[in-house]
Amino acid sequence: MARSVVYAGTDRCGHCLLPPRWCVCEGIPTVINPLRVDILLHRREQWRPTSTGKLIERVFTGARSHVFRPDAIPEQAAVVLPGRELWILHPRGEPLENVTAPMPDPSRIQVLLLDGSWNEAGQMLRVVEKWGRPVRLSLAGTSRYWLREQQGEGQFSTVEALLHLLGALGQTEAEAQLRLHFELHVYASLRTRGHKGLAMEYLAKSPIRDSLPGLLERLHARRPNLISLETTKEWQGPVGGV
Repeated sequence: MARSVVYAGTDRCGHCLLPPRWCVCEGIPTVINPLRVDILLHRREQWRPTSTGKLIERVFTGARSHVFRPDAIPEQAAVVLPGRELWILHPRGEPLENVTAPMPDPSRIQVLLLDGSWNEAGQMLRVVEKWGRPVRLSLAGTSRYWLREQQGEGQFSTVEALLHLLGALGQTEAEAQLRLHFELHVYASLRTRGHKGLAMEYLAKSPIRDSLPGLLERLHARRPNLISLETTKEWQGPVGGV
């Protein structure tokens, strides 16, 4: 049986939320793109290390997240940016093919991603759909998000929806860079959970194998889990203690 290396109270990196042993913060530059991205994050996703909405906020320049609670819904004015057309990605929206003819300038677009379960995303859409233009993506194939069970063919994670949109807008460099962040996040999370065999299967078809060999080598090197400075001080006691 695979042994998870995550225990209650385990120290985590404050940025990628993974244990220091598998911290993935080094090695990949931030994604810089004129598209503005906001994430409406269901409250249940807020502290989950596997949240791809939180991943987008960490690595995509200018991305913002807004926590959605049924009793505390973000104000429209705090989310919607003036001077940009707001697209709200959801399967009940208008097909992207109808929206992108002709192809719009990404600097004039703001996209709102709904991050949560399928039921939670539907709940959030009912609240915000009048804020902008609901847009549907034509996604096909199998999700590369191996950290949670997807509900069926053509259903993908929040970051994979953004990847598809970037590709459709011709933002291929940003798409490729964000994909590296995403795949590294999934791979390191699988290793964190102790699923080494599954992680190696994932890595075999991942672009990070060829694009990030040095980073992977450093991750695979045996090294002790780091301890936070505060914890170290607690163990050691005051300097010159009696």
